[in-house]
Amino acid sequence: MKQIQFGVVGSGWRSLYFLRIAKELPEQFAVTGVVVRDKEKGRLFEKEWDVKTYRSASELTRDSPKFVITSVPWRANAPLIREFSLAGIPVLSETPPAADLDELIALINDIGPDAKVQVAEQYPFQPIHAARQAIIGSDLLGAVSQAQVSVAHGYHGVALIRKHLGITFENATIAARQYRSHIVAGPDRGGPPSSEKLVDTTQTVASLDFGEKLGVFDFTGDQYFSWIRSPRVLVRGERGEINNTTVRYLKDFRTPITAELMRCDAGQDGNLEGAHHKGITLGANWIYRNPFVPGRLSDDEIAVATCMQKMADLVDDGPEFYSLAEASQDHYLSMMIDRAVEIGAAIATTTQPWAT
Repeated sequence: MKQIQFGVVGSGWRSLYFLRIAKELPEQFAVTGVVVRDKEKGRLFEKEWDVKTYRSASELTRDSPKFVITSVPWRANAPLIREFSLAGIPVLSETPPAADLDELIALINDIGPDAKVQVAEQYPFQPIHAARQAIIGSDLLGAVSQAQVSVAHGYHGVALIRKHLGITFENATIAARQYRSHIVAGPDRGGPPSSEKLVDTTQTVASLDFGEKLGVFDFTGDQYFSWIRSPRVLVRGERGEINNTTVRYLKDFRTPITAELMRCDAGQDGNLEGAHHKGITLGANWIYRNPFVPGRLSDDEIAVATCMQKMADLVDDGPEFYSLAEASQDHYLSMMIDRAVEIGAAIATTTQPWAT
């Protein structure tokens, strides 16, 4: 297997995912360098991660990475994508690729449809979501007409809804509301809570009516870390449904089947294969296999690594996996959810330039 060499712009919390993956899978991935604009921070970063750092994006390309990853704040992302693309350098962008609708349209117009730019929307590649999508693709459920997703905020949740429904750039009527309540604070990026306290929490619920297909977006920000707020997914088709990990379908019109998606992990109960995720089964069949065994990666890291592998394939003239157009559509729909909340009325989306 040829090692994939990539560069990273950004040194924040999210950019560390790419570095951890390269550290865990050194035969598959290598970091050519990281842009850290502050010199002293860069020195400390080099010591901690054993990588080269640069002060500018242009310096990063000196080591000829296969592609660069932009992991920067929203407003800084579009100019970087534009700079690299116009220089002919493939880009894997963090989400979202631009801050607002005007920037999305300008970016699409500036770099054109042939630029090798993809977006690291990892959620569809997390093992459980990939397993559900494999079941949808197998036609076990028949034609899918509804997806209720309570997994992730904004464009991430919308990406799963579109994927499960088989929607591309169709327009929708969006109605949305927010609800506020209290919750006992759980962990955050810094770790577990130091004491018990009640904090405010906001839940956003939206319906995306695509005509014959319905998406329901439901997310509370605490779900990412909270011990008492869990993710939920319901996908319904004409011959069956997936309710979280329970799959119901018809073998024939008189024979209902119920089966569970079962997670298979090595290293448990005395197993000596090492600590890693193996895959997901449904009955006697593997529905999903982790392509990075035996790497010790979290599900989110597996998904990010999948984006990186697919980006390398794209550079070698492979297929797109999550295009700038798709990312723009998901961010647009997410912004329309926010707008529907703001005005307290339903909104009809309109066809955007990237849809053509």
